[in-house]
Amino acid sequence: MQTTINQINGEVVIKVKRDLMVFGISSYVDSIILNMLTNSIKYRSPHRLLIVNIKAIKINGFTSLSVSDNGLGIDLDKHGSKIFGMYKTFHDHKNARGIGLFITKNQIEAMDGTIAVESQLDVGSTFTIHFKDEDN
Repeated sequence: MQTTINQINGEVVIKVKRDLMVFGISSYVDSIILNMLTNSIKYRSPHRLLIVNIKAIKINGFTSLSVSDNGLGIDLDKHGSKIFGMYKTFHDHKNARGIGLFITKNQIEAMDGTIAVESQLDVGSTFTIHFKDEDN
């Protein structure tokens, strides 16, 4: 992934404490983060260099992970109700299959978590994931 970020002159800013723990299925957590980064790269704006911000904090019995980018964004008024649907795509991209966010949401919910999105066209998107803590 780092090679791809370097090739496009993108930047990933990570603000996560080293001792922060996410409780869940490790292969799911890896897949979720990979899908978020892959989508940020795939749907980056052609008009600016990609910047992805990853933040995580503990709050109210959950680990809140947010992945924000300055990419193409999604028209939530038009597509908001189907954003996590199977085979739903929102941009003309030759490799878009509309399965990534569907799988991601299912993996998060299988671990009793939630996912939400904020987005504006040509501004970017923020996906916020709440993972339950071990005690929750």
